[in-house]
Amino acid sequence: MDFKLRPWNLDDIKSLVEYANNTEIAKNLTNQFPSPYNRDNGESFIQMTLNDNPTQIFAIEINGKASGGIGLHSQTDIHLKNMELGYWLAEIYWSKGIMTKAVKQMVDYGFKTFQIDRIFARPFGPNISSQKVLEKAGFKLEAKFEKTLYKNGKYLDELIYAVRQ
Repeated sequence: MDFKLRPWNLDDIKSLVEYANNTEIAKNLTNQFPSPYNRDNGESFIQMTLNDNPTQIFAIEINGKASGGIGLHSQTDIHLKNMELGYWLAEIYWSKGIMTKAVKQMVDYGFKTFQIDRIFARPFGPNISSQKVLEKAGFKLEAKFEKTLYKNGKYLDELIYAVRQ
């Protein structure tokens, strides 16, 4: 299935709210990703992405609609040569190979655009699909922390995957 990564814009509000307002997506993300997800959340998010230069967070466009997001998040202090990868995709597009390709594109972009040596991601233990995406995109499991995350009343394992330039 074809997709493209592109900057977010305010015209994406409707599709962003439509797809992001999904507990199946929110359960695999930090609590900074609101659930339920409303128009105000979407507007704040898109405004935040517009402040980045160069762009760090992209919309995943499928069939002309913003159908997910992928981004690299800067680190500070002694971690400044690293960026954290985060992503989500509309549930209707899961298991179609889109996210693995999007992650590979984002990794290439990250190493070409930013002065970093490592990109890492932190999927939750139960999120096997995300772990497979990262592995298919060339990431290696670096660490597993047992029951360190607390989400929706449950303790979850935190995994750290990374790829180096």
